[in-house]
Amino acid sequence: MRFLILGAGATGGYFGGRLAAAGRDVTFLVRPARAAQLEAQGLVIESALGALRHPVAVALEGALKGPFDVVFLTAKAYDLDAAIRSIGPAVGSATAILPLLNGLSHLDRLEKAFGAESVLGGVAYIAATLGPDGVVRHLNRVHALRFGECSGGIGARVAAIAEAFAGTGVDAAASADILYDMWEKFVMLTTLAAMSCLLRGSVGDIVAAPDGEALMLECLAECEAVAAASGYPTRPAHRQECRAMLTRRGSDFSASMRRDLEKGARTEADAVLGDMLARARALGVSAPILRVAACHLAVHETRLARRS
Repeated sequence: MRFLILGAGATGGYFGGRLAAAGRDVTFLVRPARAAQLEAQGLVIESALGALRHPVAVALEGALKGPFDVVFLTAKAYDLDAAIRSIGPAVGSATAILPLLNGLSHLDRLEKAFGAESVLGGVAYIAATLGPDGVVRHLNRVHALRFGECSGGIGARVAAIAEAFAGTGVDAAASADILYDMWEKFVMLTTLAAMSCLLRGSVGDIVAAPDGEALMLECLAECEAVAAASGYPTRPAHRQECRAMLTRRGSDFSASMRRDLEKGARTEADAVLGDMLARARALGVSAPILRVAACHLAVHETRLARRS
């Protein structure tokens, strides 16, 4: 299979790098500055699960050769329109587009652009960052992917992607109900982003504060209520795991959205908190904590827009 990875940042660089190091046919579609880094030093990953420095194939926009079998889409939500334009020449009638974006709203936009039959569902579980030196730094010991047909079941192309990841070390698996997986991550991520941005702290910082744990669980309950009203009530195993993760004492777990906020950068608030809040309102679900958190981030985005 020919894989195209849009970007070589934290997520795309990590999973694409693992594929490339395992000998798969992988090309990274990148900007000129990132292409120069990759050509000079290869793709570099620092990880407790195994460091990597590997030469990789790169392509610039406008220089893609023919359709690819699989396109990994790892853009930020606010860059999705540009990403759709960039990957257009790589998409043929049999191409599978595998987005690893946060939230759910990107699915409709991708299906409108390329057709529902071309778009898979996907979830990435990883904490990583790309440094100015071009190094992808893996921040924890989790590196998992789940992917599948949005209509359900595991078809031949999904099974082939799973097979391509065999031997890479990545916990990659096909899912017969990927939309459920995406909803459960959406619930967890929205809660984490809302609370860590609103209160400007890690999970450990929040639960150590008076009312911190209670507020965290109230926000989680709001998001779970939206999921349930949408037809995706949280499954028991995930409920237990999510509560443990979001209330762990001393945990430094935090949302990347908080890092963006504290750097004064754009965030994906609209595609995560904003979308969850819009769904809550449409379904008549009360979400007061989510409402405050979404407003907090909307103020941040308004200030950024005024400065630009």
